[in-house]
Amino acid sequence: MSFEQQLDVYLRARFTLIVLITAEEERALQSIKAVCERTKRPCLMWDMADNFQWLGPAAGSAPSVKEPLAALEHIDEAGDDALYVLKDFHECWSNGQIKRKLRSVAQRLKFTKKSILITCPVQKIPEEFKDEAVVVDFPHPSVAELDTVFNRIARAPGVRLNLTKLGREKLVQAALGLTAAQAYRVFARAIVADGTLDDRDIHLVTEEKKQIIRQSEALEFYEVTETVDDVGGLGVLKEWLRLRERAFTQEARDYGLPAPKGIALLGIPGTGKSLTAKMIGGLWGLPLLRLDAGALFGSLVGESEERARRALQVAGMMAPCVLWIDELEKALAHGGQDAGTSTRVFGAILTWMQEKKSPVFVVATANDISTLPPELLRKGRFDEIFFLDLPTLEERREIFAVHLRKRKRLPQDFDSARLAQESDGYVGAEIEQAIIDAMYVGFNSGREFTTADISAALKRQVPLSVSQRETVDGLRDWLQAGRAQSASLPEGHATEAPSGALADINKVGE
Repeated sequence: MSFEQQLDVYLRARFTLIVLITAEEERALQSIKAVCERTKRPCLMWDMADNFQWLGPAAGSAPSVKEPLAALEHIDEAGDDALYVLKDFHECWSNGQIKRKLRSVAQRLKFTKKSILITCPVQKIPEEFKDEAVVVDFPHPSVAELDTVFNRIARAPGVRLNLTKLGREKLVQAALGLTAAQAYRVFARAIVADGTLDDRDIHLVTEEKKQIIRQSEALEFYEVTETVDDVGGLGVLKEWLRLRERAFTQEARDYGLPAPKGIALLGIPGTGKSLTAKMIGGLWGLPLLRLDAGALFGSLVGESEERARRALQVAGMMAPCVLWIDELEKALAHGGQDAGTSTRVFGAILTWMQEKKSPVFVVATANDISTLPPELLRKGRFDEIFFLDLPTLEERREIFAVHLRKRKRLPQDFDSARLAQESDGYVGAEIEQAIIDAMYVGFNSGREFTTADISAALKRQVPLSVSQRETVDGLRDWLQAGRAQSASLPEGHATEAPSGALADINKVGE
């Protein structure tokens, strides 16, 4: 149901107090005006600067009322069936007399056809109104509305378009989550830069979105540099992602495909689950947001739930995007030691994951599977659950190659086959550290480091698969029980190495 349809239902149902949360007052007023004109309902606006004014065709002279109390008294006594829009009336909520008057008027309007609609940019209404008011979030512009904004600026004199049909679609979709005014500004900025709208202007839209994300305390915008070629192995997961590379296009919608919901990446620490999350953003060309669970929790009553709601709302505004929830078991730890706050935050995130309509692809990573609640991992929350195991022999060879290239060494100068054999049971982060340790040995000896130096560094390490054998074995038993899909191809399965620099799925630790 669109906002205009929703408002029409509320007015016909005689809802007397509606609070509309929006930063786009001008666009919201246009929608309200359209509803009132269609239903032939008079509509008066009031604010502390301009008093009463007609929204739409005037039905007589607008009353001259300056004070909030007087404005409410006029609404109470008026004999019409108008909709009264009070702009920025939340500024009056600190006044107890005005709050009491608004409640009384809203209660008496139940016996009339009049309604009050308050527009404000923040969702903080007094506790007294929780039972009287219905709170509505005004939606951000749809793709169709943003396309109208794009058309308006593209038709301006002197503007050149250098966009394919797909490029235009991507540029407009990239603006999803911006207000109409913000979208207009970013399109105008692109034109002023070089007089042309083309595929390169998508990065300007991304820059605009970064400014919005900075306002959220729990979200962090990640610059995506990793690509699918920066991930070695994980053939099963890569193929799954490749099949969904065009999943957010209109072509996929026309075909009848739903936007993918997300994946859970579980497994052994240090196997590169975080790197995979970053790679997905690069592969699909989508913004990558990281949800900092620790920043969700505040000291005030209701603050944590509000932060979670705001963070998820911002993620929806950025759609299509990738939302990375790292170390999910810590993010959603709920045990009742905080008066139920973490339980409520956890429930809000679960509900959002299940019911979200915006194309936000969730990538959740976790090391300690045993602490995850069963309702999180059931089908419907995620499209698939992948397990990242210890790297296979071939994957370990790729890991050595990528880290040697990363440090400007030629892999063929080293015995990668020997090192892959000797690193059985090592995760990528441990292999990388062995190369770094070997480089220190060579550097301090005034020579180039060698295969032998790396081999010696491996022998000095105690890998996680040994130091925490019981934990690792327990995690691998979880995979063997068929509770997740392996992200890697079976040991010994021949794969074609991707061109360019290979990178280890385990390039960085968790």
